[in-house]
Order: sequence, then C-alpha cells, then structure tokens
Amino acid sequence: MSFPTEIKTSTIDGRGLFALKIIPGRRKLGEMTGDLVSTRKARQMMKDKKRMYIVEFDEKYALVGTDDENHMRYINHSCKPNTYIRLIYHRVEFYSLRPIKKGEELTADYGETHHDGKLKCKCGAPGCKGFL
Repeated sequence: MSFPTEIKTSTIDGRGLFALKIIPGRRKLGEMTGDLVSTRKARQMMKDKKRMYIVEFDEKYALVGTDDENHMRYINHSCKPNTYIRLIYHRVEFYSLRPIKKGEELTADYGETHHDGKLKCKCGAPGCKGFL
C-alpha cells in the first residue's frame, strides 16, 4: 500500500482501515491478497466465522483474505463509500473515489454479496440501503 493506514476499531463493524494522512482522490490504494480457491470452498471455510474476508469473482473462484499482514481486507462496507473495488484477473484492487481525510475510515460498496440482502448494513451513511 502506498499510503499509510492503520487498523483500529470501527464504528461500522469490528476493525476497519483508517487513513493516517490525506489520500488524494482517484489513486490506487493497494490489493487484497490471500488464497484463490473455489467459491464453494471459500464459503465452507468461512461458514462458522463471524467476519469474512471473501471476494467472489464468479461461480468458480473466490479470494479468501487469509493474510493478516494485508490491510485491505479490513475495508468495511458503506453505502456511501470513499473507495471502489476493481476485480481484474482474480485480483482485488482498491482505489480512492475522492480525497480521504486523515483519520477517516476507508470504505467500499461491496455490491452484491452472498448474504442475499439478509445482513443488516451498519454503515450509517445517508441513504443507506439497510441490508447487504
């Protein structure tokens, strides 16, 4: 990651990733790393976990964020995010949508999830969709 961040308690959920300095808009922040496995295996691995670090690419493949050193997995969901996720060639890249203030939590809109609209959203953003 080319911008300094820290992991700390989030008001959204669990732990989150926070900017230690101002991050300019439209910049690559980094990539989520982990194990590329079948989507089925990823769902089984995380079945009994409270928090999941999975990005599903399609029906066949998913990335499981197993690397504790990779801070990108701590980016929480928000219905009004300050970053976006780019999925390309089984890679998960994060980019800033706008300038991010020092101390601000980095967030992304997860889009469709395997929760099928049953998990309550806790982002607190104006116009929150309510569920993931």
